[in-house]
Amino acid sequence: MIAATQPDEIAPAFCQGIQYYGPSWPGFAEHGAQPAITEGGKAIAGANAPGAAYQTLLAADALRYLTLQVCGAKASGHPGGFASSAEAYASLVMLGHTNIVTEVGHHAPGFYSAMFLDSSLEDMGIHTVQQMRDRFREKHGLLGHLSGAIPGLLAPAGPLGQGQHFAMAGALLHPGVLFPVTIGDGGMGEPYVLNAMMHFNTAYPQVTNYLPVLIWNGFSQEHHAMCATWSNEQMTAYWKGHGFENVFLVDAKQFDDQDQVGAYVDSTAFSFDRRLAFAGAVLQAADSAAKQALSGRRTVLIIKQLKGAGVHKVGAKAHNLYPADTLDAEHISEGLKRRALSPDAWQLVRDNFSRAGGGPAAKTAVTERELDIVPLPELPIREFALGDKQVPATAFGTLVAAVGQSDPYFVVANADGNEASAMANINQALKIRHPVEDALYNQTPTGQVYEPLNEDACAGLAAGLALFGARSVWLSYESFAINGWPIVQTVTQAMAELRRKTPSFVCMFTAGALEQGRNGWTHQRPEIENYFAAQMRNGNVYPLFPCDANQIQAAYEWALNTHNKGIAIIASKSPLPVHTTMEQAREGIEKGATSLYESASGDRTVVFAVTGDMALLPVFEAKDRLEAAGRKVRIVSVANPRRLYRPTDVAWDTVSEPDGNFMSDAEFDALFDGDVLIGVTGGPSGPLEPVLLRSRAARRDVFAWKRGETTASAGEIMAFNGITAEAMAARAEALIG
Repeated sequence: MIAATQPDEIAPAFCQGIQYYGPSWPGFAEHGAQPAITEGGKAIAGANAPGAAYQTLLAADALRYLTLQVCGAKASGHPGGFASSAEAYASLVMLGHTNIVTEVGHHAPGFYSAMFLDSSLEDMGIHTVQQMRDRFREKHGLLGHLSGAIPGLLAPAGPLGQGQHFAMAGALLHPGVLFPVTIGDGGMGEPYVLNAMMHFNTAYPQVTNYLPVLIWNGFSQEHHAMCATWSNEQMTAYWKGHGFENVFLVDAKQFDDQDQVGAYVDSTAFSFDRRLAFAGAVLQAADSAAKQALSGRRTVLIIKQLKGAGVHKVGAKAHNLYPADTLDAEHISEGLKRRALSPDAWQLVRDNFSRAGGGPAAKTAVTERELDIVPLPELPIREFALGDKQVPATAFGTLVAAVGQSDPYFVVANADGNEASAMANINQALKIRHPVEDALYNQTPTGQVYEPLNEDACAGLAAGLALFGARSVWLSYESFAINGWPIVQTVTQAMAELRRKTPSFVCMFTAGALEQGRNGWTHQRPEIENYFAAQMRNGNVYPLFPCDANQIQAAYEWALNTHNKGIAIIASKSPLPVHTTMEQAREGIEKGATSLYESASGDRTVVFAVTGDMALLPVFEAKDRLEAAGRKVRIVSVANPRRLYRPTDVAWDTVSEPDGNFMSDAEFDALFDGDVLIGVTGGPSGPLEPVLLRSRAARRDVFAWKRGETTASAGEIMAFNGITAEAMAARAEALIG
């Protein structure tokens, strides 16, 4: 070995911090004399080009070395999973396919290593291996799981089962560009991964330019993968059963000349010639798979080799480093020495990676620039008269239809039926995307309404499109939205970190708890609103509670003109009274709240702070009772509670496209000051937190959701939860004393 303490001139400057160098590989003078990707080129000349497999294998070991060294530098991180993917990742890069996403957050150090090798990390001040080591898993550095904020990386990866959505969104928006997505066999155990891809394959049969790359290494995080016992034939059948026509499977076992035990083997233990043969086979398979995917055939690439191949340990024991796994530990240092490359090899890998795809990913990835989308149309906003009964969901649907008719990228995702949510107008205008043409059901193969019966698939595609720069909207029953919300949380956090503008991710939840009485508690789960409420403090998440059909239009209009935010609109599908003019509606969304009613006189003032629309029905009844008793009543619609926090409550100044607009104390006091404050919500109490924090009323209470039950009407379910006019009036009188 050549010690890193040798004079700096033996290695390129970017190598400063590499701990071990090795001798040149056999045949380097012949196969490594020139980079396989020529200057000005974007990819190798072909999978069979001279030196292509050799230099791909060099790149794989460079990735393994950096992955282990940056993790060892902090005795933390996850080297094992990416190590078994190294030949596949290196092959894709050498072939010029660099718009790569993953569903495996634990592959982060490998992806960072790739971004270092192509020089993308220089955009964040990381020029040397030492600087990468220093900033790994540190604030403002290379966080432990992938983030789209890192130059060159297209999307985040943390929770398993999400990455395929980003690949499909990218493929939909960028025809002709390949979007590989690496998937772990542990993550494949998530129920939605192939389910989501199967529906996408059916809905968009012509969009095949995404390539799942299964890293089948036999282990998940702490044990064997659940598919570890499958044969190659079973795995192939599994993918074909989900609509993939071509399955390219490269099994390292077939190249093993060391008699390794078990179905999963470590290719780095082979003789050099067999290692080279394996790398060449992966390169050939990746080339064929990419060409098939780009020519209209649904294709998957599978690389089967033991987890941890080429790092410090193998199997699940390779997954994670612990405090004892430092660079001084023998098993770490020996692992690095086994993968050590010569200075010339490092330069060769840097040259290839920095040329692949046309340049560093930080300059060439599709997400490194804003997507060119059509300007917003003039929205057909209709001002409904005060006192009219109108359906908020239908008013919203009219605007959604208008956006979709003007924007060809626009997708509406819905799992449980727009018609059932009083938004048939969306289906009529934009059509459900379905292979069966049927005018009765508004179905057509070219529709813009994406309807897998899977909330994860709905939220995933819509969120992926928004993150990649397009407009979308996810529509769901409030009851079922929890099944899709985790990816919204992932994407909104990613949006908070992005270095570019992207349309805010908008979702709208109908048929809330109060409207689904006869379906019983299975359709009465508004607790997700507390999830939104908790995220308000993140700085870029906004649950909106429009109080009527005018304000829901104002809510969507506002949302469409924002960037890098997550916006959830909660509204009813029933005809409800209109309480606001459009001017009031917009004021409530922009400022956070607006007064709907105030008594002319009264001896004591009772203020109702109300989220939503249907919950206003018993509030106005309570108002009548209190006024009859000589009280003064003010009813305030809390439409955008994020704006009602104090600036110090919210991390607003830490996010991209920051919004520091908060209601002033004077405006807040004018709305909410009274002798008694009663918060009312048809859902949980979380969204009312900013009101309760700032209110000066010494006497206050909250009427909120408790639990579901089968009932015949909205009034009955509200009564079951104690949300009645009688109870509110009585509580107000008790508080007045």
